[in-house]
Amino acid sequence: MSFDLFENENTLLTQSAKLLERTDATADELRAGVGDLLKGYDKLFKGTQKILRMSDRNEQKVKEAHNKIQLQQQELTQAHTALEHYAESLEETVRVRTQDLVRSQEKLKKLVELGISLAAERDSSTLLENILLGGKSLAQADAGTLYLRTKEDFLRFVIVRTDSLGIAMGGKGKAPVFMPAVPMYKPNGEANHHNVATHAALTGETVVIDDAYDSTRFDFSGVKQFDQGTGYRSRSFLTVPLRPRHGKVIGVMQLINALDPITGQVVPFAADVVGFIEALAAQAAITLDNQLLLQGQKELFDSFIKLIASAIDAKSPYTGGHCERVPELAALLAQSACDVREGPFADFAMTEDERGEMRIASWMHDCGKVTTPEYVVDKATKLEGIFNRIHEVRLRFEVLHRDAEIAYLGALKNNWQMQEQLQQERDELQAALQEEFAFVARCNVGSEFMKPVDQERIRKIAKRTWKRHFDDRLGLSHAELKRKGGDVGGGGLSNEETLLADKPEHIFAREINAEQRDLAMGIKMPAPKHLYNMGEIYNLCIDRGTLTAEERYKINEHVIQTITMLEKLPFPDGMNRIPEIAGAHHETIAGNGYPRQLKREDMSVPARIMAIADVFEALTATDRPYKEPKTLSQAIKIMSFMKKDGHIDPDLFELFLRDGVYKKYADKYLQPFQIDAVDITPYLSARA
Repeated sequence: MSFDLFENENTLLTQSAKLLERTDATADELRAGVGDLLKGYDKLFKGTQKILRMSDRNEQKVKEAHNKIQLQQQELTQAHTALEHYAESLEETVRVRTQDLVRSQEKLKKLVELGISLAAERDSSTLLENILLGGKSLAQADAGTLYLRTKEDFLRFVIVRTDSLGIAMGGKGKAPVFMPAVPMYKPNGEANHHNVATHAALTGETVVIDDAYDSTRFDFSGVKQFDQGTGYRSRSFLTVPLRPRHGKVIGVMQLINALDPITGQVVPFAADVVGFIEALAAQAAITLDNQLLLQGQKELFDSFIKLIASAIDAKSPYTGGHCERVPELAALLAQSACDVREGPFADFAMTEDERGEMRIASWMHDCGKVTTPEYVVDKATKLEGIFNRIHEVRLRFEVLHRDAEIAYLGALKNNWQMQEQLQQERDELQAALQEEFAFVARCNVGSEFMKPVDQERIRKIAKRTWKRHFDDRLGLSHAELKRKGGDVGGGGLSNEETLLADKPEHIFAREINAEQRDLAMGIKMPAPKHLYNMGEIYNLCIDRGTLTAEERYKINEHVIQTITMLEKLPFPDGMNRIPEIAGAHHETIAGNGYPRQLKREDMSVPARIMAIADVFEALTATDRPYKEPKTLSQAIKIMSFMKKDGHIDPDLFELFLRDGVYKKYADKYLQPFQIDAVDITPYLSARA
């Protein structure tokens, strides 16, 4: 408004100045102009007064506003300073939180990696070691101990580590832990809650202790004693149970002395670290429990296999401890093949699964013998079955001897004057019977090769007759009666029998189609027509030994049964060759073995190792009643002939000698009189 006022008065002054400059202006015009000017000045004066009054009031307001602005500036400065401090604090908080997040992410990544590696680890010692080392790494702990719970409820030390003291016990390639196990229960049956590890195992709770020396809850006297002896200071403890889901605690992981990542000083275990360790312990418990269950199944399986093998060995003294010793010898030779760095086995190696595969095959290589009747395996004479039938034959000779006496007395009654002649005839007949029985008995032993002329004499002796007065079909089993071919009562009460005979009831029919089975399995071992032939003449005329063709086949058939039995078992991956390894121990390099007539190129190295182990054990066994055990030199000489004849692998036999496998085995299983000096030079090939 003030600007409009001054502008109007300035216009009046301009108009008045122009009026005074006019020479032609009239008095009225001058009077009117001066009047307007006076009015304008009066208005200007009043306006000026008003402005001055307003100015006074505004000056006060300006001062107040200025003071207020200054106060606000001070507050703003203080707020700015506070904001700067807050920004710096916020930046530090963000930096710290970021570092914590990075560390947590690193721990989470490490936890995931540990979980994957633990799940993939198959070696129990390495797994246990990785569990503890993984926990120490996650928690940045200087020391740690891993306990496993025993069946007797003890916590057994399995892994112990203290980095600052250089202590490393337990684990693969490390010295075993010598510390005694900690009982979870006292002798009176009370739970042991005084020990922090047993308390965690009993309750399944995690225990965190900032300083063991300040703790009154648990007994740390042993820890303090250890510290006094080593100069160590055990401070912070983190004890976590290993418990698979829905299962009992199987172990405890204890970490000692968490270290600050920056200063390296011992600090308490942080809450977030406890969470990570508990997560690791949960994963480790599941993995460890699975492995312990798997290990338990393997041990049960191995024990069952050894039980079967022991039963086979115990079944007959003719096999002795064969099934127990062959695996040992095979393992020794396999290890030598793995260790050698030159020659045909330079590149040969076996994984743990393959070693287990061979071990099981070695134990089970004769499992088919459970199907072989004992009287066949133990048959020491030609007429032996469940019993030695020479006694039955002798009784018939006794009957003929008695009949000769009766015939002499009967003839003498009516012809007493011919007594001398009749007596001579009787004596000659009885003498002939004595000699013939002695011949039959000698043939029954089978210690010598039987000539055709002797076989013909057996047939001639067999034609002597004797009189049977009782029904030979009474008291028979259904199977025996069926073989005889008739019903009870169908036989004559009085019949003439030959002294020796091959009767229908002596034939045991083969119930399975061996040809069809052999064709399906690739068996090249011709089966005899009959299962057994117990014929007396047939058995007494065996030209070598005491076994018939049927019985020898039955003994050799144990390999077919072994293959059949093992092929029916659902072996896991890595053990698929067990039937092949176990079933080839009677095969030869030349291809004339049994049951499949395999050649060298058809057999794996473990299968060829089995053949050598089987032969050497049989030659040197001291628990066979039918033969004297061979000395080392005798056994090796025999095996050298077998090598020349293409029976055993020449490369493996040479390794067997060069690496001293025979000596290692002899030191453990042979008698002192068997261990003689052996010059292996003649049996080795020349090396460049």
